[in-house]
Amino acid sequence: MIKVGLVGFGISAKVFHAPFITTNNNYELVSVVERHKQESKELYPFVQVVKTFEELLQNEEIDLVVITTPNETHFPYAKAALEAGKHVVLEKPVTNTSREAMELIEIANSNSVVLSVYQNRRYVSDFLTIREILDKKLLGEVHTFEGHYDRYRAEARPQAWREHALPGSGILYDLGPHLLDQVLYLFGMPLTITADIRRQRPHAKVDDYFDIRLDYGFLKVILQAGMLVREPGPRYLIHGTKGSFIKSGEDPQEALLRAGALPAGDDWGKEPEDIYGLLHTEINGKLVRERYPSHKGDYAAYYKNLYESLANDKPVRERIAHGYNTIRLIELAFESAHKQCTIPCTELIPVEYR
Repeated sequence: MIKVGLVGFGISAKVFHAPFITTNNNYELVSVVERHKQESKELYPFVQVVKTFEELLQNEEIDLVVITTPNETHFPYAKAALEAGKHVVLEKPVTNTSREAMELIEIANSNSVVLSVYQNRRYVSDFLTIREILDKKLLGEVHTFEGHYDRYRAEARPQAWREHALPGSGILYDLGPHLLDQVLYLFGMPLTITADIRRQRPHAKVDDYFDIRLDYGFLKVILQAGMLVREPGPRYLIHGTKGSFIKSGEDPQEALLRAGALPAGDDWGKEPEDIYGLLHTEINGKLVRERYPSHKGDYAAYYKNLYESLANDKPVRERIAHGYNTIRLIELAFESAHKQCTIPCTELIPVEYR
């Protein structure tokens, strides 16, 4: 049994972590850090609520610390937990700088503890389906991969720390890690990066739009996100030498979790057929143009895999080195946007993703 301490109880903890920890019999949620409330105790009466991170670390029975607090706290909290001999899960982005991420890698290694980044969007319907299509070479050699993470939030949200001028705020730090991690997982290390990062809304204090181009030689990757897209188009457009795959719609898990549903049942994570992606390609000499059935999403796989790493010494799937590469690409994107030019992708760690 892995005993867990949860740092923070905002949307990230309530929606993306606690439901999967408490429904997995290999984990026990022991303690939650809430500075001003006791919301976690209303949902989980058995937990101990503490007011400070330091109190949590003093609990010797805790094996795993899950950090869901604002980005600027990730590095100091993770460092303290690792030095206390705790395993750590960090929400994305792992840190605000690649230098901090590298320091955490060194501390985790020297203390022989697991440090993992919570990349839950490796376990959504669209990505799992895209991974299968590419692994089967149904599109031939991919030459264009386009991914979008668009929203419509035209109004100011003063309560949202991600929209304040703080380290690690803005849409690139918030949504960029999802798209960048997926691309690194599918295609490995890019050669160059070209980025356009903007503030489109008049009240914006931090970036609320990005367009990132990654060059792989034959393959070109386009990643975009914005806050002024009322009518979104496809989330993914993938073109290869044999065909194309176009995918719209959103994995259902987040909406269900926000509504209070628990991750259970055979239909959990199953997309409706009307948002299955369109596959147009040639298979065994026959032209095919049809809806390709989506895989079921399964955020729970993250904590299932993590347990195997903690209890049975299996390799960590969502490695901290992956988080380092994501942050390094974010740094390079800001540099490219500032210089208004294409720059080489340097200082990435050549680590396996599968």
